[in-house]
Amino acid sequence: MRNIMAMTQRELAAFFYSPIAYVVLFAFTFMVGLLFAYLTENFSEGAEASLRLTFNWLPLLLCVTVPVLTMRLFSEEYRSGTIETLMTAPISDAEVVVGKFLGTLLVYVGMLGATLFYAILLAVYGDPDYGMLLCNYFGLLLIGAMFVAIGLFFSSCTRNQIIAALLGAFFLLIVTILAWIIVSSTDVSGVTRTVLQRISVMDRYQLFNRGLVDLDNLVFFCGGTAFFLFLAVKVVESKRWR
Repeated sequence: MRNIMAMTQRELAAFFYSPIAYVVLFAFTFMVGLLFAYLTENFSEGAEASLRLTFNWLPLLLCVTVPVLTMRLFSEEYRSGTIETLMTAPISDAEVVVGKFLGTLLVYVGMLGATLFYAILLAVYGDPDYGMLLCNYFGLLLIGAMFVAIGLFFSSCTRNQIIAALLGAFFLLIVTILAWIIVSSTDVSGVTRTVLQRISVMDRYQLFNRGLVDLDNLVFFCGGTAFFLFLAVKVVESKRWR
């Protein structure tokens, strides 16, 4: 546990000593502000005091921002040669992966925390449904954890940060947006529709967006996070023996 915490602190320091975290945080907050301003009518008379419509588009935004956050996690280690130091240090590959994951997840939580400004605005000028608001944040936390694990996995596969970001974004767009679009089409049915519904992140998030917590979705996101962390560990282990 001590090794994991040390690696987490190392990753947090690396994020905030580079411009990546600041650029992503600014871009994410700016885009959420645009969504809040133009896709909702929270301050119109009789309008719903809710971030539901704004949050409904956040998974799409996260498909791009999270891979940018995670692209350097292992790719930079490979490029700079510091991965050799990690592999010879008294820390296991699993501890390295989990430490990097937790460090990035904390940065992601900070990103979500920046959106609390809009929740505070609703609380001051309206009467929002706090249960639904918490459910939305919980769903975004689960999505973010799985997205971070996926981005970390792709970063562990290549020494090129741009390739890692593109692969992560491409994969996330497929399971989040493309699967949702195909499932929404009336032309798709049978096994194909069932499979796409099972992997569609957007479809699963819709329940959180409506204020519902479903056990099947909890298992999906937690299981997906664990699966991609496991894959990342195996990739790092394979690098050790090359």
